[in-house]
Amino acid sequence: MTKTTLPVLLSIIVVLTACDTGPKSPRGFSLPVGDVTRGEEVFKGLGCLSCHTLDGVEMQGIEKDPEISVGLGGEVSRVKTYAELVTSIINPSHRIARGYKLSMVKEDGQSKMINYNDVMTVSQLIDLVSFLQPHYELREYQPTSYTGYH
Repeated sequence: MTKTTLPVLLSIIVVLTACDTGPKSPRGFSLPVGDVTRGEEVFKGLGCLSCHTLDGVEMQGIEKDPEISVGLGGEVSRVKTYAELVTSIINPSHRIARGYKLSMVKEDGQSKMINYNDVMTVSQLIDLVSFLQPHYELREYQPTSYTGYH
C-alpha cells in the first residue's frame, strides 16, 4: 500500500459510512416539479407574508406580526436545496438559522412558525417550494486577498 492509497481508502470509508441507508434515510425521496404561479398563490393564501418578507412579493391587506419578520430569498453563500426548503416548511424547528432574534424563537428553542402540515396539501407544498427556490441567489465566493508576508 502506498502513501497515497491509505488516505484515499480512508476517505472512501468515511463517505460510505456517512451515507445513511437506514429506515429514516432521505435516500430515494423526490417530489415532482411544482408550479411557480400556484406556489405564489399558496404563499399569499396561507398568509406567509404576515411573518416573512420576500423581495418583489407584496400583498395588500395582510396584517404583519410586529414581533416576527423572517426574510426569505436573497443572496446566500450556498445553494438552498429543494430538500432544505421542504424541511424548513414542514419542520421549521429542524434548524433555526444563526442570528435570529430571540423574539422569533420560543423559550424551548422551537420556531414560532405555525405548523401547516395539517393545513397544506402535498401539492401546495411542492408548488410553494418551486416558487421560493428561484428567489435565492448564490453569492459568488470571494476569496480573501492576503498581502505577502515578507
